[in-house]
Amino acid sequence: MRTDYLFTSESVSEGHPDKVSDQISDAIVDLFLSKDPEARIACETLTTTQLVVLAGEIRCKGVFENGEWAPGAKEEIEATVRATVKRIGYEQDGFHWEKFEFINRLHGQSAHIAQGVDAGENKDEGAGDQGIMFGYATDETPDLMPATLYYSHKILERMAADRHSGAAPFLEPDAKSQVTLRYEGSLPVAATAVVVSTQHKAGYDENDPAKQAELVAYVKKVVADIIPPVLLRETEYFINPTGSFEIGGPDGDAGLTGRKIIVDTYGGASPHGGGAFSGKDPTKVDRSAAYITRYLAKNVVAAGLATRCTIQIAYAIGVSKPLSLYVDTHDTGTVGDDKIEQAILGIAKLGGLTPRSIRTHLGLNKPIYQPTAAYGHFGRKPDGDFFPWERVDLVDDLKAALG
Repeated sequence: MRTDYLFTSESVSEGHPDKVSDQISDAIVDLFLSKDPEARIACETLTTTQLVVLAGEIRCKGVFENGEWAPGAKEEIEATVRATVKRIGYEQDGFHWEKFEFINRLHGQSAHIAQGVDAGENKDEGAGDQGIMFGYATDETPDLMPATLYYSHKILERMAADRHSGAAPFLEPDAKSQVTLRYEGSLPVAATAVVVSTQHKAGYDENDPAKQAELVAYVKKVVADIIPPVLLRETEYFINPTGSFEIGGPDGDAGLTGRKIIVDTYGGASPHGGGAFSGKDPTKVDRSAAYITRYLAKNVVAAGLATRCTIQIAYAIGVSKPLSLYVDTHDTGTVGDDKIEQAILGIAKLGGLTPRSIRTHLGLNKPIYQPTAAYGHFGRKPDGDFFPWERVDLVDDLKAALG
C-alpha cells in the first residue's frame, strides 16, 4: 500500500457547457415531477452556439399523455430552459438566454421500458435499467468527501458567488478548477498544484498585464480562503494558463448532459459504474442507487465503522431486487466488510434496497434535482427535501445491527 503519493481531482462551474446541459435536463426533471411525482423522464440536452436541443422520453400526467402535449406544456418547457440559462448568467453574443434557438424533441416513453419498470398486480416495481452503481465516503473532509474534489468544488462555488454578487465583475460563467494534493498515508499534507481556468470579460488577459494580474490575484485569494494555509506552502499555480479565456460556455465548446460524471461523484477517488445522473427521474437506478450507496457509505464512516468505504450495488432492468451488494472498507474497518453487508440488508427501513424502497426512504419523487447539477451531487448539506442522501441518520441502525 502506497504511503506517499499525489492525487488530483477537477471540478467545473455551473457555466461549463456540459453543466449548462445538466442543469437544463434537471430543470426539466423538476418541472415534470412538480406536476406528477410518478413522472418518467429521460431528458438529454445539447448546447452549442445560440442553440439548445432537448431529446428523450417522458411520461407525465397532465403534461404528456397518449402521445399528446397538454395546452401550454411546450411553452412552459421552453420558458424553464431559458430561465435556467438566465440564472446561470449567459447574456453573450454567442449564447444568450433570450436569443438562442430552442428545439424540443422530447417524446413518449417506450411501452417496452414502461412494462418492465411499472409495478403490477403481482409484481413490484422494477429497476429502470440494468447497471452497477458505486457510493463512497472518506473522513478526509467534514463532508466525508475526497479532499481534492472538495477543494476543487469550493473554489468554483466561491467564484460563482462573487460573480453573481458583483464582487468579481470581471468573471464570466465558464470555469474549471483542478487540485493536486500530496498524501502521506491517508492524509493530505500539501497542495502541490492548483489549476483554475476562468472565462473573463474582455481585456483581462495577457494583452493587459495589469488587468490580468488583478484576475490572478483574485483567484489566488479565493484559493487561500478555501484551502488551509498549511497545505499551500509549496503550491504551484496555473491560472488561465492559455493566457486568454474570453470565449467560453456553449459558444466555446458544445455541451452534453452526462459528460461530467467524475466531477458529479468522487473526483476519481472511487470507481464509477458509468451511468450519468442528470435528466433522469429516480426510477432510473443510475441515479437513485448511486444516491443510496453514497448514503450507506457515508453512514458507515460517520458511524466510526471505517475511515473509508466503497459500496457497489447492481440491478437488472425490470427486476426489483438488487443482484448484488458489495462493501469495501479498504482495510480501515472496525468489523468485517461482510458483516456490514449483512447489517445493511437487514435494516427493515431500507426495504431490501428495491428501487421503490430507495425512493421512499430518501424521498426522491420530488422536484429536488436542479441544485445537484453543478458542484457535485455529493458532499452537499442536506436541507429540507434537498440532498437527503447526505443525511447521517442511519448510524444508530447500523450500530444496532452490528451489536
